Amino acid sequence: MLAAVRRVGRFSLDYTQRVGRFTLFILSSLALALLPPWRPRRVLAETYFIGFSSLLIIGLTAAFTGMVLGLQGYYTLRKFGAESALGSAVALSLIRELGPVLTALMVSGRAGSAITAEIGIMRITEQLDALDTMAVHPVQYVVSPKMVAGLISVPLLTAIFDVVGILGGYAVGVGLLGVSSGSYFSGMIQSVVNLDVKGGVVKSLVFGLIVTGVACYNGYYTERGAEGVSRATTHTVVTSAVLVLGWDYILTSFFM
Repeated sequence: MLAAVRRVGRFSLDYTQRVGRFTLFILSSLALALLPPWRPRRVLAETYFIGFSSLLIIGLTAAFTGMVLGLQGYYTLRKFGAESALGSAVALSLIRELGPVLTALMVSGRAGSAITAEIGIMRITEQLDALDTMAVHPVQYVVSPKMVAGLISVPLLTAIFDVVGILGGYAVGVGLLGVSSGSYFSGMIQSVVNLDVKGGVVKSLVFGLIVTGVACYNGYYTERGAEGVSRATTHTVVTSAVLVLGWDYILTSFFM
């Protein structure tokens, strides 16, 4: 009994220590991004890598998600004679929930794992130590531009996801199943309010911070060796997914 209590206490202390170190890492990297020397070229390069390079996979995921929503929504609404509400159902599902969540998960899988591997390799090859030796702050030089790029890229990708998804639902609902084009867009305009859009923007900002923060943290504190980098990369994808879904519930409760 005493041993079990000791293990629980040790786990709680270790978990609290990790959460505190992760929080301090995120706050310090954002604070360092505001201090000179600023590096706009590095921010642009990271924004290109996280944002522009993810456009294809985000577009494909959004199109198929919107098409599935159009198909499922049509057959569900038809039971109640409410096919005209298909546009509002697709738009609200995408803007409130699926757009921010699926965008964050796809960015985590494509860019987050790559960021962890990049920083992890810099750690095990002592490039981060070399920066420190040259009086260049490794967090400010390596991590801060990626954090800023994540905060820029994820909301933009989420907006693109929403638009492409709505067009995917339109293609299935209007193009294939015969729903009126006017009712599709008029229902959407009448049902989507500012709070829905603000909620989606806030979620995408929080998810961008989570995805890039977890990726940078796991890479920065990776264990030595190729096995450590591999484990950190896997940990990034799993941890980001769990945190995104958990915070999605919290933020959804706040905006309901």
